[in-house]
Amino acid sequence: MFRYLTEWDAPMPIAVKPLSPAIGAAVTGVDLSQPLDDAVFAAIMAAWLRHSVLVFPGQDIADEDQVRFSARFGRLGRRKRKVARPEAGDVHPAVMLISNIRRDGVPIGSLPDGEMMFHSDGAYTDVPYIATFLYAIEIPSVGGDTLFASLYAAAEALPPDLRARIEGRRAVHTYYAGTTDKANPAASLSGEAAKPILRVHEQSGREALFVSRLMTDRIEGMDADESAEVLEALFAIAEREEHIYRHRWTPGDLVVWDNRACNHARTDFPGGERRLLRRTTVESLEGADPLQGVVA
Repeated sequence: MFRYLTEWDAPMPIAVKPLSPAIGAAVTGVDLSQPLDDAVFAAIMAAWLRHSVLVFPGQDIADEDQVRFSARFGRLGRRKRKVARPEAGDVHPAVMLISNIRRDGVPIGSLPDGEMMFHSDGAYTDVPYIATFLYAIEIPSVGGDTLFASLYAAAEALPPDLRARIEGRRAVHTYYAGTTDKANPAASLSGEAAKPILRVHEQSGREALFVSRLMTDRIEGMDADESAEVLEALFAIAEREEHIYRHRWTPGDLVVWDNRACNHARTDFPGGERRLLRRTTVESLEGADPLQGVVA
C-alpha cells in the first residue's frame, strides 16, 4: 500500500519517507526501468510537489528509461554541451553527463570537478528549468554530495523588516565561469535574466525565496552596496542548516528536484576518483502528465 500521502486511497506498491523536516523524501517500491501506471505516477508527482526533492534508490535504468520518466513531468530540456563517449551517437539529446572522467585529457561530460555553490538550474535563463533528474553511475569514495536547500522554508523564515525590503523586487541572475567564485562579471557564460525574489510556485501555490549564492548577481533598483548587503542576508537564511537535506550518493540513486522550490550545491571530492552521473531536465509544464495535480 502507498503510505504517507493520505490523499491517495488506491492501493499502490510505493512508500514515501521524509528525509529531513524541511525538504526531501525517499521513494521505494517503484521500478523506473518500467513504464509507470497512472496511479503510481500521480502519487509520485504529489510527493514531489510536497517534498521538492525525491530520491529513488536502487534503480537500474538506461538512458531511455530516465528520458521516459522525465518526460512524464513536462517538456524535456535539451543538452547544451557535447557528449564525448564512444556511444555518443546514440545518446538522447536530452541527456547530459556530469563527470570528471577524461579521455585524452578532455572531460567526457560537464561540470567535472570540485565544489559548486548553491544555485537553481537555469535561473539565468528566461525560462528556468522546472525539474532536474540526476542518476548516479560512478561515485567517489568520499565527497561529491549534493545539498538541497528549501526555498519555501527560507521564505517562511524571512524577518518582517527584510521581507519588506524585497517585496515586489526582482533579482538579476547570471552564470559565471567559476563554481565557487563569481568575482569576475566578465567571466559570465550566459546572458542575464531578472526574476521576482519572492515567487509563487505555479503548482503548489507556495512562496519561495528565489535567490542563490552562485547565480544571483544583484537586486534591481538598489545600489550596489545595499544590494550586496540584502543578498548576503538572504543567502544566509536560504543556507541555514535546518533548511537543508544532504544527499550522499550511492550508485543506482535517481534524484529529481524542483528548481522552483530549492537550491542545490555540491561538496568537493577527490579529483583522482571517478564521478559519473546522468542528467536530464524538464523546461516546461507543456506536455506534462495530466494527472500531475496541484498540492498546496
